[in-house]
Order: sequence, then structure tokens, then C-alpha cells
Amino acid sequence: MLEPIQKQSLSDAVFEQLRGRIVDGEMEPGTRLPAERVLCEMLQVNRGALREALRRLEQARLIHCQHGGATRVLDYRESAGLDLLSALLFTSQGELNIEVARSVVEMRSALAPDIARLAALRASDEQSERLEQLVTAMGSADIELNELQDLAQQFWAELAQASGNVAYRLAYNTLIESYSKFSRLLTHVMAEEYRRLDHYTDIADAVHRGDGEAAMQHARALTAVGGSSIKGMLDTVRMEAKR
Repeated sequence: MLEPIQKQSLSDAVFEQLRGRIVDGEMEPGTRLPAERVLCEMLQVNRGALREALRRLEQARLIHCQHGGATRVLDYRESAGLDLLSALLFTSQGELNIEVARSVVEMRSALAPDIARLAALRASDEQSERLEQLVTAMGSADIELNELQDLAQQFWAELAQASGNVAYRLAYNTLIESYSKFSRLLTHVMAEEYRRLDHYTDIADAVHRGDGEAAMQHARALTAVGGSSIKGMLDTVRMEAKR
């Protein structure tokens, strides 16, 4: 059931509630939305706020508004883009979606090696120097784990920028937005990867030398460390949820 909107930006609240109902499966693909007048009454909002929310839902390819006809729910798995990923991470009850979290980790592991490879082939001297500076900062003896995590994310952001591939950069932005929603839950799970200074050093050195193959192999080795830890944690969470 739809719920009256609480005090906040009305169009944002309508958008978020309808998006949640769609991605949670409460509104199945093909479902016809009620008429605008009915939706306004159900949500207790004005028509302007509703239309703005519907416009955003259509832009996100979650619904299709036929001019002069019905507005129907789309199957987001077939129509939506990466911008929906972060919204899928948590259910409307606030629970982590294990399969989506796993997908984020797997995509990171798939993209990272080629991002590093291209960075080695295309990085400027300034970008290579920034990578080396980040590795030096990560090697500080008194650094806290959460600071190390932030530096690691900056390292990968610099690599993505240095890759010169705008599609990779945009995909990385989406992954970071999604990952950031549960990254603090994983700070200690990912500690082994963050502390593998040898791998970060090897990647930075390979980029400096312009050795794409070496950068790719070192990036694959590094992300495998954290990927294995996260998948193990997610498997444990899923097993506990089944009990």
C-alpha cells in the first residue's frame, strides 16, 4: 500500500516511495498506475509534485508514460541503468540486499584490472605522481584503518581518471556511490586489502613505467584479496538470514 507523504521535498518523497515499491517488486512489471487524481489522493500531494516524480521515474526507465494513455511499470532489470544500483542495495525495510552487494563487488573486481591497464598506458606524469603520493600516505605508520580506506578509494578514483575512459569513470562513480552506502560495514572486512601496500606500490610503479600488463595483473591480485573477504562475509550473512 502507498503511504501519505511525510514532510520533506514532496516530489523527492513521491519519487523515492514509488521507486522503492517498484524495485522491491510490490509494483510488478506491467502494472498500470492509478490515474493522477487517485495517486494525488493516496499520497496526499499536489499534482505538480506527482508529475515531477513521475517524470523522474520515467527518466530512470522505471515506468513508461504513454501520452493520453496508461502509465505502466517497467521491468527495471531490462530497462534501467547503473544509476539505479545504489537504490537496490537496501530494501525498503533497511536490510542489505546480499545479491546486489555481491554484484557490486564482482563488478569492481571485473573493472579494476582494465582500469589499471589503461591508466598505465595513458596516465600523465602528474597523475602518476599523485598515485605515488597516495601510496606513500597509505604507508604512514600511525594511519587509522578508516583513513586507509579513504586513501584506497582515492587511489582507485585517480586510476579511473587516469584511464582516460569516460565510461569506466562513470561506472566507477556509480560503484563508489553504491559501495559507500555499506563501505563502513566492511572497513574491517577489507582491512587486509587496504594493508596490502605491496600491491598498491606495484600498481603505481607499473603505471609510472607504462606497463599495462603488469598494472592489470597487480590490480587483479589486489582486488581478489578484498573480494574474497567480502564474499565470505556476505555468504555468512546470507546463511544466518536463512536460519
